[in-house]
Amino acid sequence: MKLAVAQINCVLGDLAGNSAKILAYAEKAKQQGATLLLTPELSLCGYPPEDLLLRAGFYRTCDKALHELAQQIWGLTVIVGHPHEVDGARYNAASILRDGKIIATYHKHELPNHSVFDERRYFSSGNAACIFEMLGIKFALNICADIWKGHAAQLAHEAGAQILLVLNASPYHIDKQSLRHKTIHDRIGETGLAVIYANMVGGQDELVFDGDSFAMDEHGTLTHQFISFEETLGLIEIRDGKLIAGEKTPAPKLEDSVYRALCLGVKDYVGKNRFPGVLLGLSGGIDSALTLAVAVDALGADKVHAVMMPSPYTAQISLDDSREMAAILGVRYDELDIQP
Repeated sequence: MKLAVAQINCVLGDLAGNSAKILAYAEKAKQQGATLLLTPELSLCGYPPEDLLLRAGFYRTCDKALHELAQQIWGLTVIVGHPHEVDGARYNAASILRDGKIIATYHKHELPNHSVFDERRYFSSGNAACIFEMLGIKFALNICADIWKGHAAQLAHEAGAQILLVLNASPYHIDKQSLRHKTIHDRIGETGLAVIYANMVGGQDELVFDGDSFAMDEHGTLTHQFISFEETLGLIEIRDGKLIAGEKTPAPKLEDSVYRALCLGVKDYVGKNRFPGVLLGLSGGIDSALTLAVAVDALGADKVHAVMMPSPYTAQISLDDSREMAAILGVRYDELDIQP
């Protein structure tokens, strides 16, 4: 069988847009022979929803969108992340959609409450494994922090799973991917389960999600590594319950990954907030030169307006360098004397 990973850029609160994107990736996966599609954590609503999760109406709207999405899924099984309310308790969840129905729902066990995460403010913890079978293979679900702690993965192993599917909204920081690889390798050592790790991509406020989805077999060997900082549909072949080695995109160098993260964060912050462009000040120095380069690479020169505001103390070289930068990158440029 073929499994597809939808490494997608979700827009927070855009349920219709996110549903349409999931459907588009489902159709593409089906055309390429996949029978199972895995999407990221909270792919239906985007991550992190923050205080939208305190509104009862948000859960009702998400539930309606999930059922409408399920009714359009045929000939393929799709795993979708979404918020879920049951008997007054609220969960970070993932549901299995197949042939117009919601087959089962998993509730995230481990709720991170550190650094950029605040999930205990919004969610209750799940405590059960979620196992489903396809073509003789038993799959289990985990969501993001579940795989970092290990208890949920162990429950999946005890329930008879062979392959663990992990939905993630794991933000980027320098050297994050090596930490993910080590963590998954450790979990595999404890459970013997192959792991397929689907991560969100895109920027949301101060967070950047780098994608970098991957898979490791039951021995902890990396079998697939998908591209970073871009949407992609990754395909994984499974034969006799084993992952068959496939695409392995080389990791970007450190400086490249940092630069791409900056560009993606700027692009989505401006785009998702529907700002028409950016205005930035040039000094002729290195900091503003780098900022200008990021802005142009993220948005295009037509959405960047650079301004130099010289004073009586501005060196001529600063004016010369600012003019040259603007000319090289093709942005609109103005000089406004600050003294008046």
